[in-house]
Amino acid sequence: MALAADPHDRVGVHRGDDAWLESAWQDPDTRVLVVAGNRVRPVDGTVPWVRSAEAPGEGTRVLLGERDGRVWFAHVVDADHGNADGEGWVGIRDLLPHLAAAGVEQASLVFHAIGLAEWLRATRFCPRCGGRLEVRLAGHELECTECHGRQFPRTDPAVIMAITHGEPGADDEELLLGRQDVWPAGRYSTLAGFLEPGETLEDAVRREVAEETGVVVGEVTYFGNQPWPLPESLMVGFLGRALTREIHVDGVEIQDARWLTRSAMRDETAAGTLVLPGGVSISRSLVEHWYGGPLPGSW
Repeated sequence: MALAADPHDRVGVHRGDDAWLESAWQDPDTRVLVVAGNRVRPVDGTVPWVRSAEAPGEGTRVLLGERDGRVWFAHVVDADHGNADGEGWVGIRDLLPHLAAAGVEQASLVFHAIGLAEWLRATRFCPRCGGRLEVRLAGHELECTECHGRQFPRTDPAVIMAITHGEPGADDEELLLGRQDVWPAGRYSTLAGFLEPGETLEDAVRREVAEETGVVVGEVTYFGNQPWPLPESLMVGFLGRALTREIHVDGVEIQDARWLTRSAMRDETAAGTLVLPGGVSISRSLVEHWYGGPLPGSW
């Protein structure tokens, strides 16, 4: 799971050290990612890190941490900066191909930056009293100017699962994939959904699969996890064994679902009639873990 590998040092001890932060910002080796709302503008097909002297004058400096002997920041500006809704500015999902070009070792920095930028964009007023919020701790805390209540970045856990049916490893073992109507023709992915209050992650897997496809799942085992700021999630991956095979899609979140054997998956991805998740996503990792190796094609 490329996006969960090789994290940067977040140097949280320096978030409240104004002198250290200013010195790091002025260092010519420091690199900055300008984020407008929750969007960035790739340059020459890669992530647009700039020197701090090139960052806009207005905005919020967010300390990301240290990596490769230098300090990294995000500079969060208003969503209308430089016509951020216009051509060239992209959200995190459309940034993934550019991130792959830059090297997935930057993934933790970029996801950290956009995750905090999304939180700062969405969290404008105190949920207790409606007062104005001010940024603290280099972008990692907000404090109300009225009641002094503090707000912290949130992360919503979501489950994503590879559900199989049949004897493990057998030629006729099948993997369950689903699709939404808004996706391009042929695109399928593993099922996913959000954790509900009072629910274990394993039970969330069983509930989501049953709600979306009608398939009953028994054994559920942990696979791995990956940050996913779309807008503020942690994707927790699981492997599950189906107790039933009959499919009844809900028609709301999932418009179609199907079982695929390894041979059918190989043939259809090679032909381009089956389009699977991109290579840096945990969904792709789940699919290829079950398949037993790399598959052609991507989103």
